[in-house]
Amino acid sequence: MTTLGEALVLGLKARGVDCVFGIPGVHTVGLYRGLAASGLRHITPRHEQGAGFMADGYARVTGKPGVAFVITGPGLTNTLTPMAQARADSVPMLVVSGVNTRASLGQGMGHLHELPDQHALASTVALVSEHLEIPEALDPALNRAFEPFSKGRPGPTHIQIPLDVAGTKAVSKPAYDAPEPFAPTQDQVAEAAARLGVAKRPVILAGGGAKKLGASLRALAERLDAPVVQTVNARGLMHGHALSVPASPSLAATRSLIEEADAVLALGTELGPTDYDMYASGTMPVMDGMIRVDICAQQLARHPAELTIHSAAEPFLMALRAHLEGVTLQAEGAERAAKARSAAWDEIGPDYRAQVEILNAMRDALPGAIMVGDSTQPIYAGNLYYDHDRPGGWFNAATGYGALGYGIPAAIGAAIGAPDTRVLSILGDGGAQFTLPEIMVAVEERLPVTFVIWNNHGYREIATSMQDVGVAVVGCDPIPPDFAAAAQSFGISYQRVPADPAEVATALNAAPVGGPSMIEITAPRFVPEQDQR
Repeated sequence: MTTLGEALVLGLKARGVDCVFGIPGVHTVGLYRGLAASGLRHITPRHEQGAGFMADGYARVTGKPGVAFVITGPGLTNTLTPMAQARADSVPMLVVSGVNTRASLGQGMGHLHELPDQHALASTVALVSEHLEIPEALDPALNRAFEPFSKGRPGPTHIQIPLDVAGTKAVSKPAYDAPEPFAPTQDQVAEAAARLGVAKRPVILAGGGAKKLGASLRALAERLDAPVVQTVNARGLMHGHALSVPASPSLAATRSLIEEADAVLALGTELGPTDYDMYASGTMPVMDGMIRVDICAQQLARHPAELTIHSAAEPFLMALRAHLEGVTLQAEGAERAAKARSAAWDEIGPDYRAQVEILNAMRDALPGAIMVGDSTQPIYAGNLYYDHDRPGGWFNAATGYGALGYGIPAAIGAAIGAPDTRVLSILGDGGAQFTLPEIMVAVEERLPVTFVIWNNHGYREIATSMQDVGVAVVGCDPIPPDFAAAAQSFGISYQRVPADPAEVATALNAAPVGGPSMIEITAPRFVPEQDQR
């Protein structure tokens, strides 16, 4: 017998959790009762939004769910934005919150942190939201909260524990067997192999659901002689490969490659507009002969294909390669991929090409680093065209939900999950101001994160959008802080360099590796046309 809070911690540990992000409060004291003795690492962010984004970055790097402990009311509402980002990008995250006593719920009596219906609010974002009425419900609730992490499309889940339940006695049931992911039938694999085996111009679309399958994907692409288009969350899977097309399917050049194919294999990609229609044209690439493999039945229904297969990417790839044993196609894959890469590079234009060259210099200066981005100009450029050298090592919040302020805390979470890897947090001066205090977490934990701030003194992307449609540019020039002084206050090293690839690479090589650092890139300031007259 133990308290429910202690049983919760034991249940998390049994399910592979080794780290919790959270800010203790009077409504979560019961959840913290067993934490110190559990061996779980606790990271204290400076805001609950930071806790959620750190859990997100940690999950993307480790593949395990990021876990956040937050208080009732404002703690949960502050975490809803990271939960929404995690849902959009299929990131496994568990948020455990307190809630007021059972008898007070829905009464509107003005209790501390009271919401009209916290459970209903969380349910609008979470894949699963559990309310614990009795201690005996803990283990089944944990099972339901963890099931999407291994079986279905991952995303955020939530468990709320009333104040008068957290301290009650409960029986710990630490044993847990994760459910197996969905797998294809032999008939489905055979049909996919038959279609692909006779293709003359096959193309593979790789999404985030395939980001752990680099070797298998390369082997399949070589067997089919098929170019591989990688969405943002799949970058790094085919680094430097002749069949790689690390360019957005929103680009006309990439769309042409896809539309000229006679067989398209879409692996673990939701075919969402932030990857496939970034310019909001209302159109998608035409995909004749599409074979679509996805772990989510709902996603398969949203974009029907000639052959839909409800399966995780890994078991499908393993079975497909076995069926294609001995098949070697000659489909001019390398030539088609090279043509698409060249046309896409021309298409993104000189400004974005210059920013991608800086990203290339960063990658080459720190091979194998993890690059975590916010919504800022170099990240927009890289999402259109950039070839990273680490699978799963390029991710940002400029797709999906598009939450600003993601870059700093998510990079911290990534560094917690990959402690021996350099992490670059790439963010703009505007986005940096959303979560700048979280840098102190990197200081406390001595994390090897370099915060690279692209400072163009404003929200250039928004200002350009307003200007392009004839709206007077207002509110897009928030004054940035003195980043040198901020770095000094954090006690971290600081360098300022121009937007030049060689100088950025030199600064990265000079940055200390035993803790956090900051590099400010002085980018050209955007001046609206109305201010130039």
